[in-house]
Amino acid sequence: MAKHRKVYRFRMRPTKEQAHALGRMAGARRWVWNWALRRWKEHYAATGKSIPMAQLSAELTALKQQPETAWLRGADSQALQQAIADLHRAFTNFFEKRARYPKFKSRKRDKARFRIPQRVKIRDGRVYVPGVSNAKIGDTKLGDIRIFQSQEVTEATKGATFKRAADGKWYVSLVVEFEMPDIPIPAPDPAATVGIDVGLIDYATFSAPTVQPIPAPKFFRKGQRRLRRAQRTVSRRKRGSKRRAKAAIKAAAVHRRFADQRRDFQHKLSTKIVGQYAAVCVETLSLKGLARTKLAKSFNDAAFGEFFRQLKYKCLWNCKHFIAIDRFFPSSTMCNACGALNDRLTLSDREWDCDCGTRHRRDFLAACNIKDEGLRMLAAGQVGEPKRSGRQCKTRHAGQLSSN
Repeated sequence: MAKHRKVYRFRMRPTKEQAHALGRMAGARRWVWNWALRRWKEHYAATGKSIPMAQLSAELTALKQQPETAWLRGADSQALQQAIADLHRAFTNFFEKRARYPKFKSRKRDKARFRIPQRVKIRDGRVYVPGVSNAKIGDTKLGDIRIFQSQEVTEATKGATFKRAADGKWYVSLVVEFEMPDIPIPAPDPAATVGIDVGLIDYATFSAPTVQPIPAPKFFRKGQRRLRRAQRTVSRRKRGSKRRAKAAIKAAAVHRRFADQRRDFQHKLSTKIVGQYAAVCVETLSLKGLARTKLAKSFNDAAFGEFFRQLKYKCLWNCKHFIAIDRFFPSSTMCNACGALNDRLTLSDREWDCDCGTRHRRDFLAACNIKDEGLRMLAAGQVGEPKRSGRQCKTRHAGQLSSN
């Protein structure tokens, strides 16, 4: 049995008192991070060694008994201990050269957030937040906060992260764990396999000739005028004023709308694709490199990395094959009729004629070649086979469709 993780994300609907309590919890988490980082530096300067995590946890417990820091007892103990664990992991990542040296968190610039590893529960459209005072305000308990619950959470919660976005809205992300039996999936039928070529004009082009390419939605590009207007308003307001803060929230709401539109589009598209095909073949892209080109804004707007990520995990959950071919495979320049390469092809050439007499549409040809190469890799055993869950494979997640 293989264990897999899944995350549910819901927008919260706290009252003013609950929002203040969540803010205090986030502030306590930030204070503990800064305190622990200061103690880490002091201990290293004195001994030349890192301070043990157990020692930091014990010192934090002692801090709560002191009069000047007794206010820490109002926050959930696990949320504060988690701040120490996060700092320990940050130093581990630094020493293993995966991240930069941890920094102190600013009260003004740091995003309000905290994490609780246990005891967070969803019930009747509400999330129970341990550590927030359960004293009643009117008829509402602060521990139970209303949420916009779009789907049921049937699995046991393994942890939760609470975060306030730039527009002031609070969100909760619940991590759950489920098991899937390790059962190999049989080779897919070539007729039920699709190759997908992504692009900036057509978001996705399919190897199936009957499926039309899906135009790129370009949410950010289309909404730039509205965003410029909102950002111009922010720049005209006096720094530190309440009017500037309100204008900044409105500008953040515009960004959130772009993100919500993009997320909705990609989830519907990836769900449709996985629901229609037994195997999905895509081309590996150098997304970091593309984000440094003059088309960086368009590539970031398209978010191909997130789209591929959704396809990959949805294929796993639905017992389908996900195949990513090599980025250097000549999908657009190789004739699928005779195998000849067209080295003279430029990016502006959307159609081209091969010496064998075959006329090709560039994006459709790339999708067909990606499909053929994916099937070849699968037959040669060059792709790690996904594992299947007998029960979850039926309806754990639905599927939908995309273009180049």
